[in-house]
Amino acid sequence: MMDRKQCIVKLFVQPSRGLVDEKFIILVQKAPPGYQLTVHALHKCEDGHSWEAFGHYISNAIGTVNVSEDPSLGGTYSGVEQMGLLWSLRPVPGSKPGLRLRKMNVQIPMEVTISVYQGHQTEGFMDQVPLASVVVERWYMAPGVSRIPITEDGLTATLFLPPGPGPFPGLLDLWGGGGQLVEYRASLLASHGIASLALDYLTPKITMETRKMVDLQYFEKAYKILEQHPQVHGSSIGMLGLSLGTSITLKMAAYSEVMKLRCAVCISGSHVQPVDGSMEDILKHFNKNADRTRVSEENEFIWRDLLLPVPSDLAFKVDMGRLKCPLLVVVGEDDQNWPASESAMDMKEMMEQAGNSHLLTVLSYPNAGHLIEPPYTPHARASLFRSMATREKMMALWGGETAAHSLAQEDAWRKLLVFLRENLYSGTNPGTPSLSHL
Repeated sequence: MMDRKQCIVKLFVQPSRGLVDEKFIILVQKAPPGYQLTVHALHKCEDGHSWEAFGHYISNAIGTVNVSEDPSLGGTYSGVEQMGLLWSLRPVPGSKPGLRLRKMNVQIPMEVTISVYQGHQTEGFMDQVPLASVVVERWYMAPGVSRIPITEDGLTATLFLPPGPGPFPGLLDLWGGGGQLVEYRASLLASHGIASLALDYLTPKITMETRKMVDLQYFEKAYKILEQHPQVHGSSIGMLGLSLGTSITLKMAAYSEVMKLRCAVCISGSHVQPVDGSMEDILKHFNKNADRTRVSEENEFIWRDLLLPVPSDLAFKVDMGRLKCPLLVVVGEDDQNWPASESAMDMKEMMEQAGNSHLLTVLSYPNAGHLIEPPYTPHARASLFRSMATREKMMALWGGETAAHSLAQEDAWRKLLVFLRENLYSGTNPGTPSLSHL
């Protein structure tokens, strides 16, 4: 062991302030050559829970470790993984089960403390003094992005506008069956130049007051807010849905007379639903097959079979032949929550038969789960979930294997941004996808 007094290890993280989907470089210098070091990340999230990740490294002949070039020999990730200290974050030992890391207030950064410890350690980090530490800020909102709460027309939504006068392309951003107003993806998309409207459609104020679910006009009102906004290019609006959000996205893209979407993105979802149904009918349709729920050995609920087999009856799935705008479908092949793979195959078949399959791009990722989030979001294989239908809290199995899932998140996000830019910024008419870089 080396005397701590002699060890003036230097730690640099660049950039120390950046967007959550930006990579950083971590450099340890002035360690003795061939020395065992643990590089550790600690994040305390807004609900008070602490998350950590760590990698084991050996300094080179000049006493340096470069996390973007050198392999981790163990820890929460292994191999050369530049961003492993973020994507492999997990609740610290002793935390309650079923946690999922989600940003609540996008107006403040996610703070991560990167530290270096001597030796290859796996526990007890809080009880020791690190050799060096740096606090890193990770932002969902770039400088200059504005956050505008929307309450008109009975909507519960937040509009994020990129910096500058615009006009910007617009995007309607829908999450899934957990409800609430979830802002972090929309704010990150605005940081990339797209005016994004995060929409609460399951638990909006109007539903809480009237106890009635919103109708499909609710989504058309949200579209009109974007379309009529002076800083939004009214004829360049897309729609993005994850999980239950894909049901609405596909329904509106295929059947709405009001919404003239330039493109649509569906992550981890399905076209299976009662075609003439309301929001309430869609949920009832899913729940009538509740007896197909499976439970894992760890007592986690698996819901993917509720929509299987994919029906042949066109009354119970969106007529994909009606689609006139480019569609990007993102699939995690280990999705335990929705039958995303089977649905994507059926959508492709329907579009091939209808002659509009040139509009479809499918990205399918082996060993990725249901929750395909922005890059470096820690992977939750299972987490506590409050069903909007039953209001019960239960442990939902989302699926995915951490390293493969994280790779999928990074790749899908990069391609999603290219898809949105090429279809929302291009001067082409809706229906002529431009996918040259995917």
